[in-house]
Amino acid sequence: MASRGGPRATGTDGSDFQHRERVASHYQMSVTLKSEIKKLIYTHVCIWLLLLAQMCVGHLKLLSHDQVAMPYQWEYPYLLSILPSLLGLLSFPRNNISYLVLSMISTGLFSVAPLIYGAMEMFPMAQQLYRHGKAYRFIFGFSAVSVMYLVVVVAAQVHGWQLYYSKKLLDSWFTSTQEKKKK
Repeated sequence: MASRGGPRATGTDGSDFQHRERVASHYQMSVTLKSEIKKLIYTHVCIWLLLLAQMCVGHLKLLSHDQVAMPYQWEYPYLLSILPSLLGLLSFPRNNISYLVLSMISTGLFSVAPLIYGAMEMFPMAQQLYRHGKAYRFIFGFSAVSVMYLVVVVAAQVHGWQLYYSKKLLDSWFTSTQEKKKK
């Protein structure tokens, strides 16, 4: 190997040491997974803000109930779903395993559980809409149950992927922790 400005070793141009300059795969995976989880968290925040806006408009009666329906019961506990996302973001700077685990557990409790309850709560109204064509709640001219089922489907996918990537990130962090203990 050669120094910065000095002579090079005979028979080399210095490029034969590139294999030593690679980043370990679990570190690369950690960076990639953090990026994906951040995208999902930002998507979740957008969904959360839309639900919060609908709740504020409904309760403060900023628009008539013909335009924006009152929120369903599942939307209230879903507002707590912002907490797991914040815990997830807090776990990233120092690879804090305990924050990530808390984020995953609370995602199930505050995000996935209200979505399941919401799907069950809205099911009779969805049946009535599709069997008889009657809707009693509307959001800007669309049936509220259709709009909210769309929100539930998108949010369930966001939280499902968030849990999946968080589990893979947790595995990646455990790999790096185990390698440090071996040394």
